[in-house]
Amino acid sequence: MPLEAGLLEILACPACHAPLKEQDDELICTGQSCGLAYPVRDGIPVLLVDEARRPA
Repeated sequence: MPLEAGLLEILACPACHAPLKEQDDELICTGQSCGLAYPVRDGIPVLLVDEARRPA
């Protein structure tokens, strides 16, 4: 389920403050040195570093 149009514009990575992009059921940090992937559960972004998936 896509996020609301304006929501993605105001969200940022809690670890490095870079913008996020939506991909499948995750929000991916666009920061080159970060790249964390945050889950979206039931349409709600879980922006906790402890819950993020590290880049492969």
